[in-house]
Amino acid sequence: MSQPSIADYALLSNCRTVALVSQGGSVDWLGFPRLDSPSIFGRLLDETAGHFSLQPLDLVHVHRRYRDRTLVLETTFETRSGSAVLVDALAVGPHERDHSLGTHSPPVLLRHLRCTEGELTVSLEFVPRPEYGRVLPLLEPVAGGVLASAGVSTLRLSSPLPLRADAGAARAWFTLREGESVAFALECGAREGARPSRWTQRRILRRIEDTARAWESWSSHHQDYQGPWRELVQHSGRVLQGLSFQPTGAIAAAATTSLPEVTGGERNWDYRYCWVRDASQTMEALWVAACPDEALTFFRFLAHALLPPLRSQGHLPVVLGVRGECELKEQVLSHLSGWHGSRPVRVGNGAWDQRQLDVAGELLGAAHRLQEQLEDMDEDVRQLLVEVAHWAAAHWREDDRGIWEVRGQPRAFLHSKLMCWVALDRAVQLAPRLRAEAEARTWRKAQEEVRQAILTRGWNARANAFTQAFGSEALDASVLLMPVVGFLPARHPRMLATLEAVATRLTDSRGLVYRYVNEDGVEGAEGPFILCTFWLAHAWALAGEVERARDAFARAASFINDVGLLAEEVHPSQRELLGNFPLAFSHVGLINAAWAISQAEAACSRAAGSPTPVSGFVRVPATPERL
Repeated sequence: MSQPSIADYALLSNCRTVALVSQGGSVDWLGFPRLDSPSIFGRLLDETAGHFSLQPLDLVHVHRRYRDRTLVLETTFETRSGSAVLVDALAVGPHERDHSLGTHSPPVLLRHLRCTEGELTVSLEFVPRPEYGRVLPLLEPVAGGVLASAGVSTLRLSSPLPLRADAGAARAWFTLREGESVAFALECGAREGARPSRWTQRRILRRIEDTARAWESWSSHHQDYQGPWRELVQHSGRVLQGLSFQPTGAIAAAATTSLPEVTGGERNWDYRYCWVRDASQTMEALWVAACPDEALTFFRFLAHALLPPLRSQGHLPVVLGVRGECELKEQVLSHLSGWHGSRPVRVGNGAWDQRQLDVAGELLGAAHRLQEQLEDMDEDVRQLLVEVAHWAAAHWREDDRGIWEVRGQPRAFLHSKLMCWVALDRAVQLAPRLRAEAEARTWRKAQEEVRQAILTRGWNARANAFTQAFGSEALDASVLLMPVVGFLPARHPRMLATLEAVATRLTDSRGLVYRYVNEDGVEGAEGPFILCTFWLAHAWALAGEVERARDAFARAASFINDVGLLAEEVHPSQRELLGNFPLAFSHVGLINAAWAISQAEAACSRAAGSPTPVSGFVRVPATPERL
């Protein structure tokens, strides 16, 4: 079987774990019980690493959608002889609604296939391969299904059909006629022997419907954004919720590991963790597309996870496990061939012990956004924010690895200095709430020192732009955040020159923005970054250039797949998504850019003396050429 493209996948979530389902009806990525658990289906990274497929034969056409305001997936198959609808969901706890979504989600995958017209023949393949494909489980038929055992890992597939089990796989061929259906439940848990399955067909259907209602309840209580691209913004909010780990409030950067930034290359990283770097922008996105409660939960997770290493080691971690783990040692899974031969496949992330100064600004920026919700912050959180501000004042002059976690030599990256300025600026503003008015004098002095260093050493006259690092002429998309965080107005002459430089010299022929184009310590190049193109849209909006902002937004959003998901990058010359998927930061960028454009349009309307329009969903053109 040839591998699908990254855009062919759809996300399932129960706010504890995630799965990716192909257009052909194959679950090719799933780990139980957590989203960072070793995969039991890993065909995404190697044909032999496991899958669970329901594949109608003689397919002519496939159409997919999420049920309205949910992450319950419906796939419609049309064959030469009939059609059917496959519904896939990761179960949430019974009757969970609103803020309780995912609180008691069991490790259960639910699948229901119903023939809607004519008849069709279906091939079922259940090929579990625990531990990233390293384990061949023992499969045995039991009452109502099949049991897969591999050490402490036990999976049970409940099936209304007899399954033929051999060589670590269970298979069946069956025919459905109009009105007929079959339903399956795959659960992970303790071995239950030959006890009959609890998952009757009726129960599976009830739990699918209950899961859909749980997502609908969350959406209806959390999403009231009414500006441009409303459907995209609200769906992106659900994607962020889907990438969350409900027990702690952490939000993973992506659902996957090692999907390459360049097919066949080595830029393959594990993104199933929570990056502190993303915090303040994610907080803004949650505010727009979810609600302050999710933002506050996420912030508290970060604060309580960062305090111990800061106090014990004087270190602010860059990335955390979804339970707050600080040590995420990177290792290579040499037995996996990788996506389209893209080796190495990595788990863990070597950035866990990098030094990145921007973390301080992200954390204090997030706290500043949530200051009303933090009115009654506990003493540990208050003390953490004070210590982080002191840390920024003490360390801002040092070199680091920067926002992009380069694996070359540390440098004086402008973005890192910028975020130290943010940390000190927000700390000064928060000083009364932090009961730190005396310390604010020290922070204000350091803040001005950072500001002057950026203005004098971050600006490069030859480049006519703020650049990647002090003394460098190289452009870097992270400078687009300077007006976003309030360092300089977007209409300041130097900022306008920088925007023009990025828009003309750091983009491809389609107007998509690269992170940077200079050496970073890793072999190979990469494609344009979807997030960075949304940053450009955001910055143009702040500059009052609404049409240019809309144009940049549409160019980035045109790469959304058929079910509204974005990856990390775009192939330099093809319309192909690259990198881990779906990527939270891309959806964060979409939300924040849409919000900025809505505010810019409202400002234009007020200036013109006309009522502020309420924009509905604007369909994004299918290809950049049609913009």
